[in-house]
Amino acid sequence: MSFKIASSPHQHNQKSTSQIMLMVIMACLPGIAVQAALFGYGVLIQLLLAIITAWFSEAFVLRLRNKPVLPRLKDNSAMLTAVLLAIAIPPYAPWWIIVIGTAFAIIMVKQLYGGLGNNLFNPAMAAYVLLLISFPVQMTQWLPPLSLHSVTLTPLDAICSVFTQFSCSGFSLAQLQTSVDGITMATPLDTLRTDLSRGLTLDESWQSPVFFAFAGSGWLWVNLAYLAGGLVLIKQQVISWRIPVAVLASLFVLSAIAALAAPDTLAGPLFHLFSGGTMLAAFFIATDPVSAATTATGRLVYGALIGLLVFLIRNFGGYPDAYAFAILLANMAVPLIDYYTRPRTYGHRARSQTK
Repeated sequence: MSFKIASSPHQHNQKSTSQIMLMVIMACLPGIAVQAALFGYGVLIQLLLAIITAWFSEAFVLRLRNKPVLPRLKDNSAMLTAVLLAIAIPPYAPWWIIVIGTAFAIIMVKQLYGGLGNNLFNPAMAAYVLLLISFPVQMTQWLPPLSLHSVTLTPLDAICSVFTQFSCSGFSLAQLQTSVDGITMATPLDTLRTDLSRGLTLDESWQSPVFFAFAGSGWLWVNLAYLAGGLVLIKQQVISWRIPVAVLASLFVLSAIAALAAPDTLAGPLFHLFSGGTMLAAFFIATDPVSAATTATGRLVYGALIGLLVFLIRNFGGYPDAYAFAILLANMAVPLIDYYTRPRTYGHRARSQTK
């Protein structure tokens, strides 16, 4: 009988790393389907490009390191990173955006630190931040939901738009961002930030067609789909409930207090919970078993910290969605969080009790 020491991720549900990663990808499918239905075929094209790039990047570095290629590719970790990055960027971003981002995530953030289990930061979010800082225009070109499109995009149009930035009919992305009533669209978080900077109140901003109910047109259903997938992962014990609950509870409480204090300029908790990438980040990204906190108490602290940072950056920072920055900053704090929340060793007695 031998005892094998291995790096994270560590699971207690008797499933292999490959199975765990595949289950997370499968849980993403409802959200991906809703995104594709609401925002077009570009979502699927970005996914395909990301997965191919991730496999080639992983194989290339493994060859350089003289490591077995096929067994490492079969753990599905590279594919999961590709999926999470692809669904986080605009569906019709230029093809080279997702190629650069995915290659950076796999080569620099994951493999440069030694591969799965050794990376300090979440690879998908590190790549997202790189792309957002380096290519801010391309990373903010979100199209309105299909119901608000002024032009109907076919699958062929989607391919043309991703690879040439023009549809097959000759429409540019700027033209495609225009809704049926001639208004240039942005995400609800972007729209709200811009309107408030112009001196408008929340009630005046809510009149924009980009908003629907309390979360924004399309984004409510996207977040509900990822919420459903996340709950399945918790039920299957693939992820711990502590991190997503702490993230959502922290964001809910802080935004509720802020909305009561400044109801004309700060949005309420329902808007923050069901707009942007909230549920995707809380259930699928913040719960990364390698870069997240590992102790039970530490996961609550880690999740609450992410919720706090998202609230601060969304309301007072320069990036409306904020989750990528919040998760990377929380990743930096993980060693400290784990150190101060590690459980007492069995049989240990405090020094004061031994005197």
